[in-house]
Amino acid sequence: MELQKQDYHVDRPLMNQEQLEELGRWDLTPRTYQWRTWLKCSHARARALLIQHLPVLGWLPRYPVRDWLLGDLLSGLSVAIMQLPQGLAYALLAGLPPVFGLYSSFYPVFIYFLFGTSRHISVGTFAIMSVMVGSVTESLAPDENFLLDSNSTVNETARDVTRVQLASTLSVLVGLFQVGLGLVHFGFVVTYLSEPLVRSYTTAASVQVFVSQLKYVFGLQLSSHSGPLSLIYIVLEVCWKLPQSVIGTVITALVAGVVLVMVKLLNDKLQRYLPLPIPGELLTLIGATGISYGVGLKQRFGVDVVGNIPAGLVSPEAPNPQLFVKLVGNAFAIAVVGFAIAISLGKIFALRHGYRVDSNQELVALGLSNLIGGIFQCFPVSCSMSRSLVQESTGGNTQVAGAVSSLFILLIILKLGELFQDLPRAVLAATIIVNLKGMLMQFADICSLWKKNRVDLLIWLVTFVATILLNLDLGLAVALAFSLLLVVVRTQLPHYSVLGQVSDTDIYRDVAEYSDAREVPGVKIFRSSATIYFANAELYSDTLKQRCGVDVDHLISRKKKLLKKQEMKLKRLQKHKSPQEQAVSSQDNSVSINVNTNLGDIKSNDVESSKTKARPENELEEIVASGQEDAKAIAVPTLKALGLPQPDFHSLILDLGALSFVDTVCIKNLKNIFRDFREIEVDVYIAACHSPVVTQLEAGQFFDASITKQHLFVSVHDAVTFALQHSKSGPISPVLATKL
Repeated sequence: MELQKQDYHVDRPLMNQEQLEELGRWDLTPRTYQWRTWLKCSHARARALLIQHLPVLGWLPRYPVRDWLLGDLLSGLSVAIMQLPQGLAYALLAGLPPVFGLYSSFYPVFIYFLFGTSRHISVGTFAIMSVMVGSVTESLAPDENFLLDSNSTVNETARDVTRVQLASTLSVLVGLFQVGLGLVHFGFVVTYLSEPLVRSYTTAASVQVFVSQLKYVFGLQLSSHSGPLSLIYIVLEVCWKLPQSVIGTVITALVAGVVLVMVKLLNDKLQRYLPLPIPGELLTLIGATGISYGVGLKQRFGVDVVGNIPAGLVSPEAPNPQLFVKLVGNAFAIAVVGFAIAISLGKIFALRHGYRVDSNQELVALGLSNLIGGIFQCFPVSCSMSRSLVQESTGGNTQVAGAVSSLFILLIILKLGELFQDLPRAVLAATIIVNLKGMLMQFADICSLWKKNRVDLLIWLVTFVATILLNLDLGLAVALAFSLLLVVVRTQLPHYSVLGQVSDTDIYRDVAEYSDAREVPGVKIFRSSATIYFANAELYSDTLKQRCGVDVDHLISRKKKLLKKQEMKLKRLQKHKSPQEQAVSSQDNSVSINVNTNLGDIKSNDVESSKTKARPENELEEIVASGQEDAKAIAVPTLKALGLPQPDFHSLILDLGALSFVDTVCIKNLKNIFRDFREIEVDVYIAACHSPVVTQLEAGQFFDASITKQHLFVSVHDAVTFALQHSKSGPISPVLATKL
């Protein structure tokens, strides 16, 4: 339906910043310091703080048992079925015995149930976190350090003890970082990890995971590699040792992978008809364990199996503080990546189901999960995308589902874990590789970002290449630094435009983009698309002078030279005059400056005071006239009087609507613009400046006797109206009457 065309008229007085503050009664309210409210104590505040930091006390008493309990029970069971094989498999990624993956699937999940604010994410082992932990354990405790003296056999018991201590200490350190950042409200730090960066980083990490599982797929014994280019060395070594592959291991991994892919395809086809997805991973693990035990894959075909899985929980152990210095860099990277993955998924589910996730409390909850989990021999965890989707799709409503899954894992640890001792490691490797499908599909981002935003594509590619070549910790640092540097570079190269008025409106747009936008005669309007600060202030000034079509610096230089020449000429004339002529000249000069008399008045004054007869009358007139001209030039040194070209505009308006803050360099640059353009007889005004920026200008002493708030206008149209009203072209109405 077409909108009915109507004429709208907006009438209001022309208004500058000073008038706006007076009309709106603008007042800077005294700042309320947050720490003062923190020190207040009351029963209500204590209860609010308790619920804020222990959210389970807020929602569990109001839990609708009849409506939600069944869904949470089914969801928790489904997640536990996935958690079991993933916990065993991801422990291999971390370079640890499989049972520690079960521990990491129990303790952190229950802690998050108490302190987390997201209802749907599934906390526990995750491939990206596991491979980051594995890079640390394999670099600080490589197999070469545990070779037996008699032969080249690795002492796996000693190696595993050392790696478990490294992983648990790393988990404690990660937890300390996350809790500390959460308590000081540093949850916003994850905003510096853009979506292209995170997706590219997880894609590169999935490639790292895939390569790390090749040794289990082919049954190879590889050297430990860590640091930059370690991934390349691993691929080269795998290719070199391919002839040594164990055929039974390759066939086992291949069959397990085919079965898992077929079950996933079947789940996708029957998704509408199945109340719960078919637990393909659990069925594959049970079947593979049974076949391995019945056929004797280890004894007959040399297939490597999981081995001993002790029943029961391990006793808590304190972390080793001596390892903190070695682990601090990796711990911070793991803490940031783990939180970024968790909060991004948490916000997606919160938006979908209409509740709020507290980023700072999420940081504390993850930190406590890793901190307490590290004391109980767990490695760092985050949330899993695949398990979170299952938890939501199977009817999960709260973290009761997480508590149910952790209790199921506890039952496996206590009673059923030892049944999986004959599970082939190749099956776990196949499980990991098949679960990488979602992250490997993110390679499609390259095509989509090429069409949408090539700057984001550049971030994606740099992150991927850096993570592949430099490993996960250095890759994240390089990606983050490059992303922030790119932001700085983009603010240094903003879009500058000269604005013109769109016909019959008070709208001003770039004359290069809008053919109907016309520059206002005598007024130049300049706008930048980015804020002005130390990195681009000089470029702003240079571009402004270039777009105005006037060589401001050269014109000012010529003006100063001509003024200096006239001053020297006047001094020479005064030096060669007689005392009587100097008296006459000084009298004439004083008259011309003070009352601005014309030549006729000066002549009459000369006639009245012509008692001196030393020179002829016409010669005296010439001297007086020349002295008067010099005096006028000093009094009003206009460009026209000096014979210099004048700008084709009388007013310059700086549209500062894009400014979000100002610094001292910006303030100094704006003052220089006012000074330079006034030197060439152009009035300067500022328009569309936001109140916080005005406050910062005041604090930076931008305003003085020559620059006041009367030079600031609430809109570009107000500034244009004022500039035309005070120009030589004649006044216009001070009321803005715009026909739209």
